[in-house]
Amino acid sequence: MKNAFLNSFLAGVFISIGGTVFISLASAGNKLAGAIFFAVALLSICILGLFLFTGKVGYIVEDHSKNAVLALLCGLGGNFIGATLFGVLLSYALPSVHAFAITMCESKLQLNLLGVLLLAFMCGILMYTAVHIYKCTKSIAGIVFCVPVFILCAFEHSIADMFYFAVARAFTFEYLLFIVIVIIGNALGGMLIPFVQKFVKQ
Repeated sequence: MKNAFLNSFLAGVFISIGGTVFISLASAGNKLAGAIFFAVALLSICILGLFLFTGKVGYIVEDHSKNAVLALLCGLGGNFIGATLFGVLLSYALPSVHAFAITMCESKLQLNLLGVLLLAFMCGILMYTAVHIYKCTKSIAGIVFCVPVFILCAFEHSIADMFYFAVARAFTFEYLLFIVIVIIGNALGGMLIPFVQKFVKQ
């Protein structure tokens, strides 16, 4: 459990790095480059064997033991702390990133919650796909393509959103509700493919 927490904390830090480069480039009018370079986060997480909730949650379909569930929840907590802590710190170190994040988060909170659930669900599918391709083949192709796709489609990623709201220093009830919906959507989307494949095999 300790390893899961530490590895998930580090994964949250890498998501902060990816989020920072995305905001820096998107705020300069280059969203495509920002989406592409955000992939450095998931590349680093996969290669270093770190724990990212959105990449792990799909595997709960196969192993839903008490230990697996506890590790997943512990990992989510570590992701939250890493992304939130560095989001707040970077908001003071990079005022331009802070300013752009405020606008981003205000836009996110205007979305219909059912729409948010769907956007998070679609992101969950892509995250599971990217991680599973790497896990099975050691190919980074899934990461290189799936990450920019979820960003350019404006799908919602729970850990990235934790960072964006932290760097915006926007900690409100609306933020909490938004993040909970995104976590649920990511989890359901991440479990879709393994659930269907398990059903087909039966």
